[in-house]
Amino acid sequence: MDETTETNSRAAAQGLAHLAGKYLAFVLSQEKYGLQITKVQEIIGMMHITHVPRTANYLKGVINLRGKIIPVVDLRLKFGLPSIEPDDKTCILVVEVTLSGKSLAVGVIVDTVLEVLNFHVNQLEPAPEYGASLTTNFILGMGRSSTENVIILVDIEKALADTVAGMAADSAGTTQITEIKE
Repeated sequence: MDETTETNSRAAAQGLAHLAGKYLAFVLSQEKYGLQITKVQEIIGMMHITHVPRTANYLKGVINLRGKIIPVVDLRLKFGLPSIEPDDKTCILVVEVTLSGKSLAVGVIVDTVLEVLNFHVNQLEPAPEYGASLTTNFILGMGRSSTENVIILVDIEKALADTVAGMAADSAGTTQITEIKE
């Protein structure tokens, strides 16, 4: 058995075959992350964010995107990374998450967007286990790019689960933001 076949067999045995596909690569604090491209609705430059009082520090507020009010989360702060001032590379990824069977658009602020990467099963590894003291259930796995860089593949729904659980959209299209403590 050659090395590629062996790697493919190992990845398939570890249940990673369903993770193969296209990911939007982005940077947070000099580390590379990837989101399944099917979750990304659009990429927009930084724009005015209306602050909503009494929300968690990572909930930056809301934006008006072509008449639709979208909550915005600073992914750096959500991941426990230090805050930085936005620059010309900082952007908002509008992602689609599901809450109780209902789709919700959420903006996530990232340092910069890199490219779309296509990961084959032999480029995937399971998420590392850090023990019970660290929650990493939002990490789908690790992807190795052609340059051998490691890309942390993020399940955006799990990463935003506690945040999204506190968001409820009413029929008028307005969004109420609250935080639910774990």
